Amino acid sequence: MELVYIIAAFLAGFIALRCKLPPLVGFLIAGFALNSAGYHSTEVLTSLADLGVTLLLFSIGLKLDVKTLLAKEIWGGATLHNLLSTGLFTLILLALKQLGIGMLVELDIMQLALLAFALSFSSTVFAIKALQEKGELNATYGTLAIGILVMQDVFAVIFLTVSTGKIPEITALGLFALPLLRPSLFKILDRAGHGEMLVLYGIFLALVAGAGLFEAVGMKADLGALIMGMMLAAHPKASELSKSLFNLKELLLVCFFLNIGLSEEPTVNGFLMAMVFILLLPIKGVLYYVIFNLFRFRVRTSLLGTLTLFNYSEFGLIVSGLAYNMGLLPGSFLVAIAIAVSISFLLAAPLNSISHRIYKDASKWLKEYEPEKLNAGDRLIDLGDKKIMILGMGRIGTGAYDELVQRYGQQVIGIETREDSVQGHRDEGRNVIHGDATDPDFWARVISRHNTELILLAMPHSQANSFALEQIRERNYQGKIAAIAKYSDDVDLLNEMGVDAAFNIYNEAGSGFARHVCEHLSPQIKPL
Repeated sequence: MELVYIIAAFLAGFIALRCKLPPLVGFLIAGFALNSAGYHSTEVLTSLADLGVTLLLFSIGLKLDVKTLLAKEIWGGATLHNLLSTGLFTLILLALKQLGIGMLVELDIMQLALLAFALSFSSTVFAIKALQEKGELNATYGTLAIGILVMQDVFAVIFLTVSTGKIPEITALGLFALPLLRPSLFKILDRAGHGEMLVLYGIFLALVAGAGLFEAVGMKADLGALIMGMMLAAHPKASELSKSLFNLKELLLVCFFLNIGLSEEPTVNGFLMAMVFILLLPIKGVLYYVIFNLFRFRVRTSLLGTLTLFNYSEFGLIVSGLAYNMGLLPGSFLVAIAIAVSISFLLAAPLNSISHRIYKDASKWLKEYEPEKLNAGDRLIDLGDKKIMILGMGRIGTGAYDELVQRYGQQVIGIETREDSVQGHRDEGRNVIHGDATDPDFWARVISRHNTELILLAMPHSQANSFALEQIRERNYQGKIAAIAKYSDDVDLLNEMGVDAAFNIYNEAGSGFARHVCEHLSPQIKPL
C-alpha cells in the first residue's frame, strides 16, 4: 500500500510542478484520488505527517525573532482578526441557517460560533511552504504572516486547554526554567559537528526536548517544538541546523498533504457545505488586508501577507474533530471542513505563485500611505550614493562585500532581510541595511534615485534573484548585474533574463579552491 502512496504522490507532484504549481497541490489531489479509489489514511502515514509538522514548527522557531511577537501589529493584528472573523462568520452562518441552507439547520448558535472559530485560522504549514518556495520567508510580509500564525497557534493552545478541560500538569510550571538550559543546549550544538549528529540533535530537540516534553506536562506538542527552536534561534549554527533538517522535513510534509485528502471520504452534502465555507474565504482575506492596512503597512506588504494567509487551516480539522468527540458537532462537518481546507489550498497555491503579478496590477488602484506615515518597520530605504550594491548578505554575499571593499573602498552597501543579521554585520563594521530586495517599491526608489554601477544578486534562492533581476530590468537599469545560482539550469535562466554574469556557486567554489592552492602553495608542476 505504501508503494501506491509513493507512486501517486510523485506523479501528481511532478505534474503539478510541470504546470508551474507548487507540488503540494499535486499531493492534495493525489490524496483525494486515492480516497476515491478506496484507499485510506494509515496510522504510519498520520504519524509521519505529524512528525513533519513538528519539524516544520521547530525550523520556524530557528528563524524567528521573539521580539517580532511583541510588536502590536503582530499580537494586536492576530487578536483583532480572530475576533472579527469569528464574529462575522457566526452572523453569516446564522443568517444562512435561518434561510435553511444545508446542514447548518441542525446547529445552534454555540455550534455555529465554534464552526466560525475553526474557520478563522490560517494554515501554518501552507504559508511556510509558500514563503519558502518563493524565497521570501524573511521578507517584511513573510515575517508579518509568520508572527500572525504563531499567535494563532497560541490561541489554539488556549482553546484546546479550555475546551477539553485538560489543565496542564503542575509540572508545566517547570517549562519556565527552560531558558536556564539554553547555555547547555548551545554547547552541545557547538560540539554536534556538521553531519549526521547535527541532524540527530535537531530531531532530538524538536521531537523529544520540545514536543515530547510539552506533551508530557499537558501542553500542545507542536508549541513545544516551536519554542525549542526559538530558544536556539540566536545560535550561529541555527541556520545550518535548519538546512540540515530541510530535506527530511520536506519529505515528511508530503505525508501531511497526502493525508488531508485521505482522511475523509467526500460526500455530496459535505462538498456543498465546503463550497459555502469557500465563499466565506474572500471575507477572511479582506479582513486581513484591512487590519494590515490599519497598522500602516504598504500595499505590497498588506496584499502579499493577505495572499499568504488566504486559506483555511488544518487546525479547523482538529477543532471539528474535538467538537465531534465531545458531541458538539455532527460528524458530517468533519468532511465539510476537510474538503474546505483542501480546496482553499488548491485556490491559494496558484494565487501565491503569481502574487507579485497580482500586486503589480492591484497597486494601480489601491491607495498607498505617504512614505513618512508608513509603519516604521515597512518604510522605504535611502541607500545614499553607493556605487556597488550586494543583495543578500549570507556567506557568499559577505565574502563578496569584504573583497569589494578592499578593492574599491567604502563604495559598497549590503542589503539583508534579517534584522538580526544586519546588526551582526554592523557590529563587524560593514555597511549593511535592512531591506527586502524582492520588493518592487524598494527597487523603484533605489534605481531611480541613485547612480549604482554594479549590483550583485547573492540571495540563496534562485527565484528571489530572478525576481529582483526582473525588477531591475523593468526600470531600465544601465549598470552591470551579477548573480549566483546553485544549479546549471538556474544559471541558464539568469543568462536568458539578461544578467551580465551568472555564477554556479558549486563550480566557482571548486575553481576558486584550485586558484587559491596555486597562488599560495606554488606547486612545482609543469603545465601541459
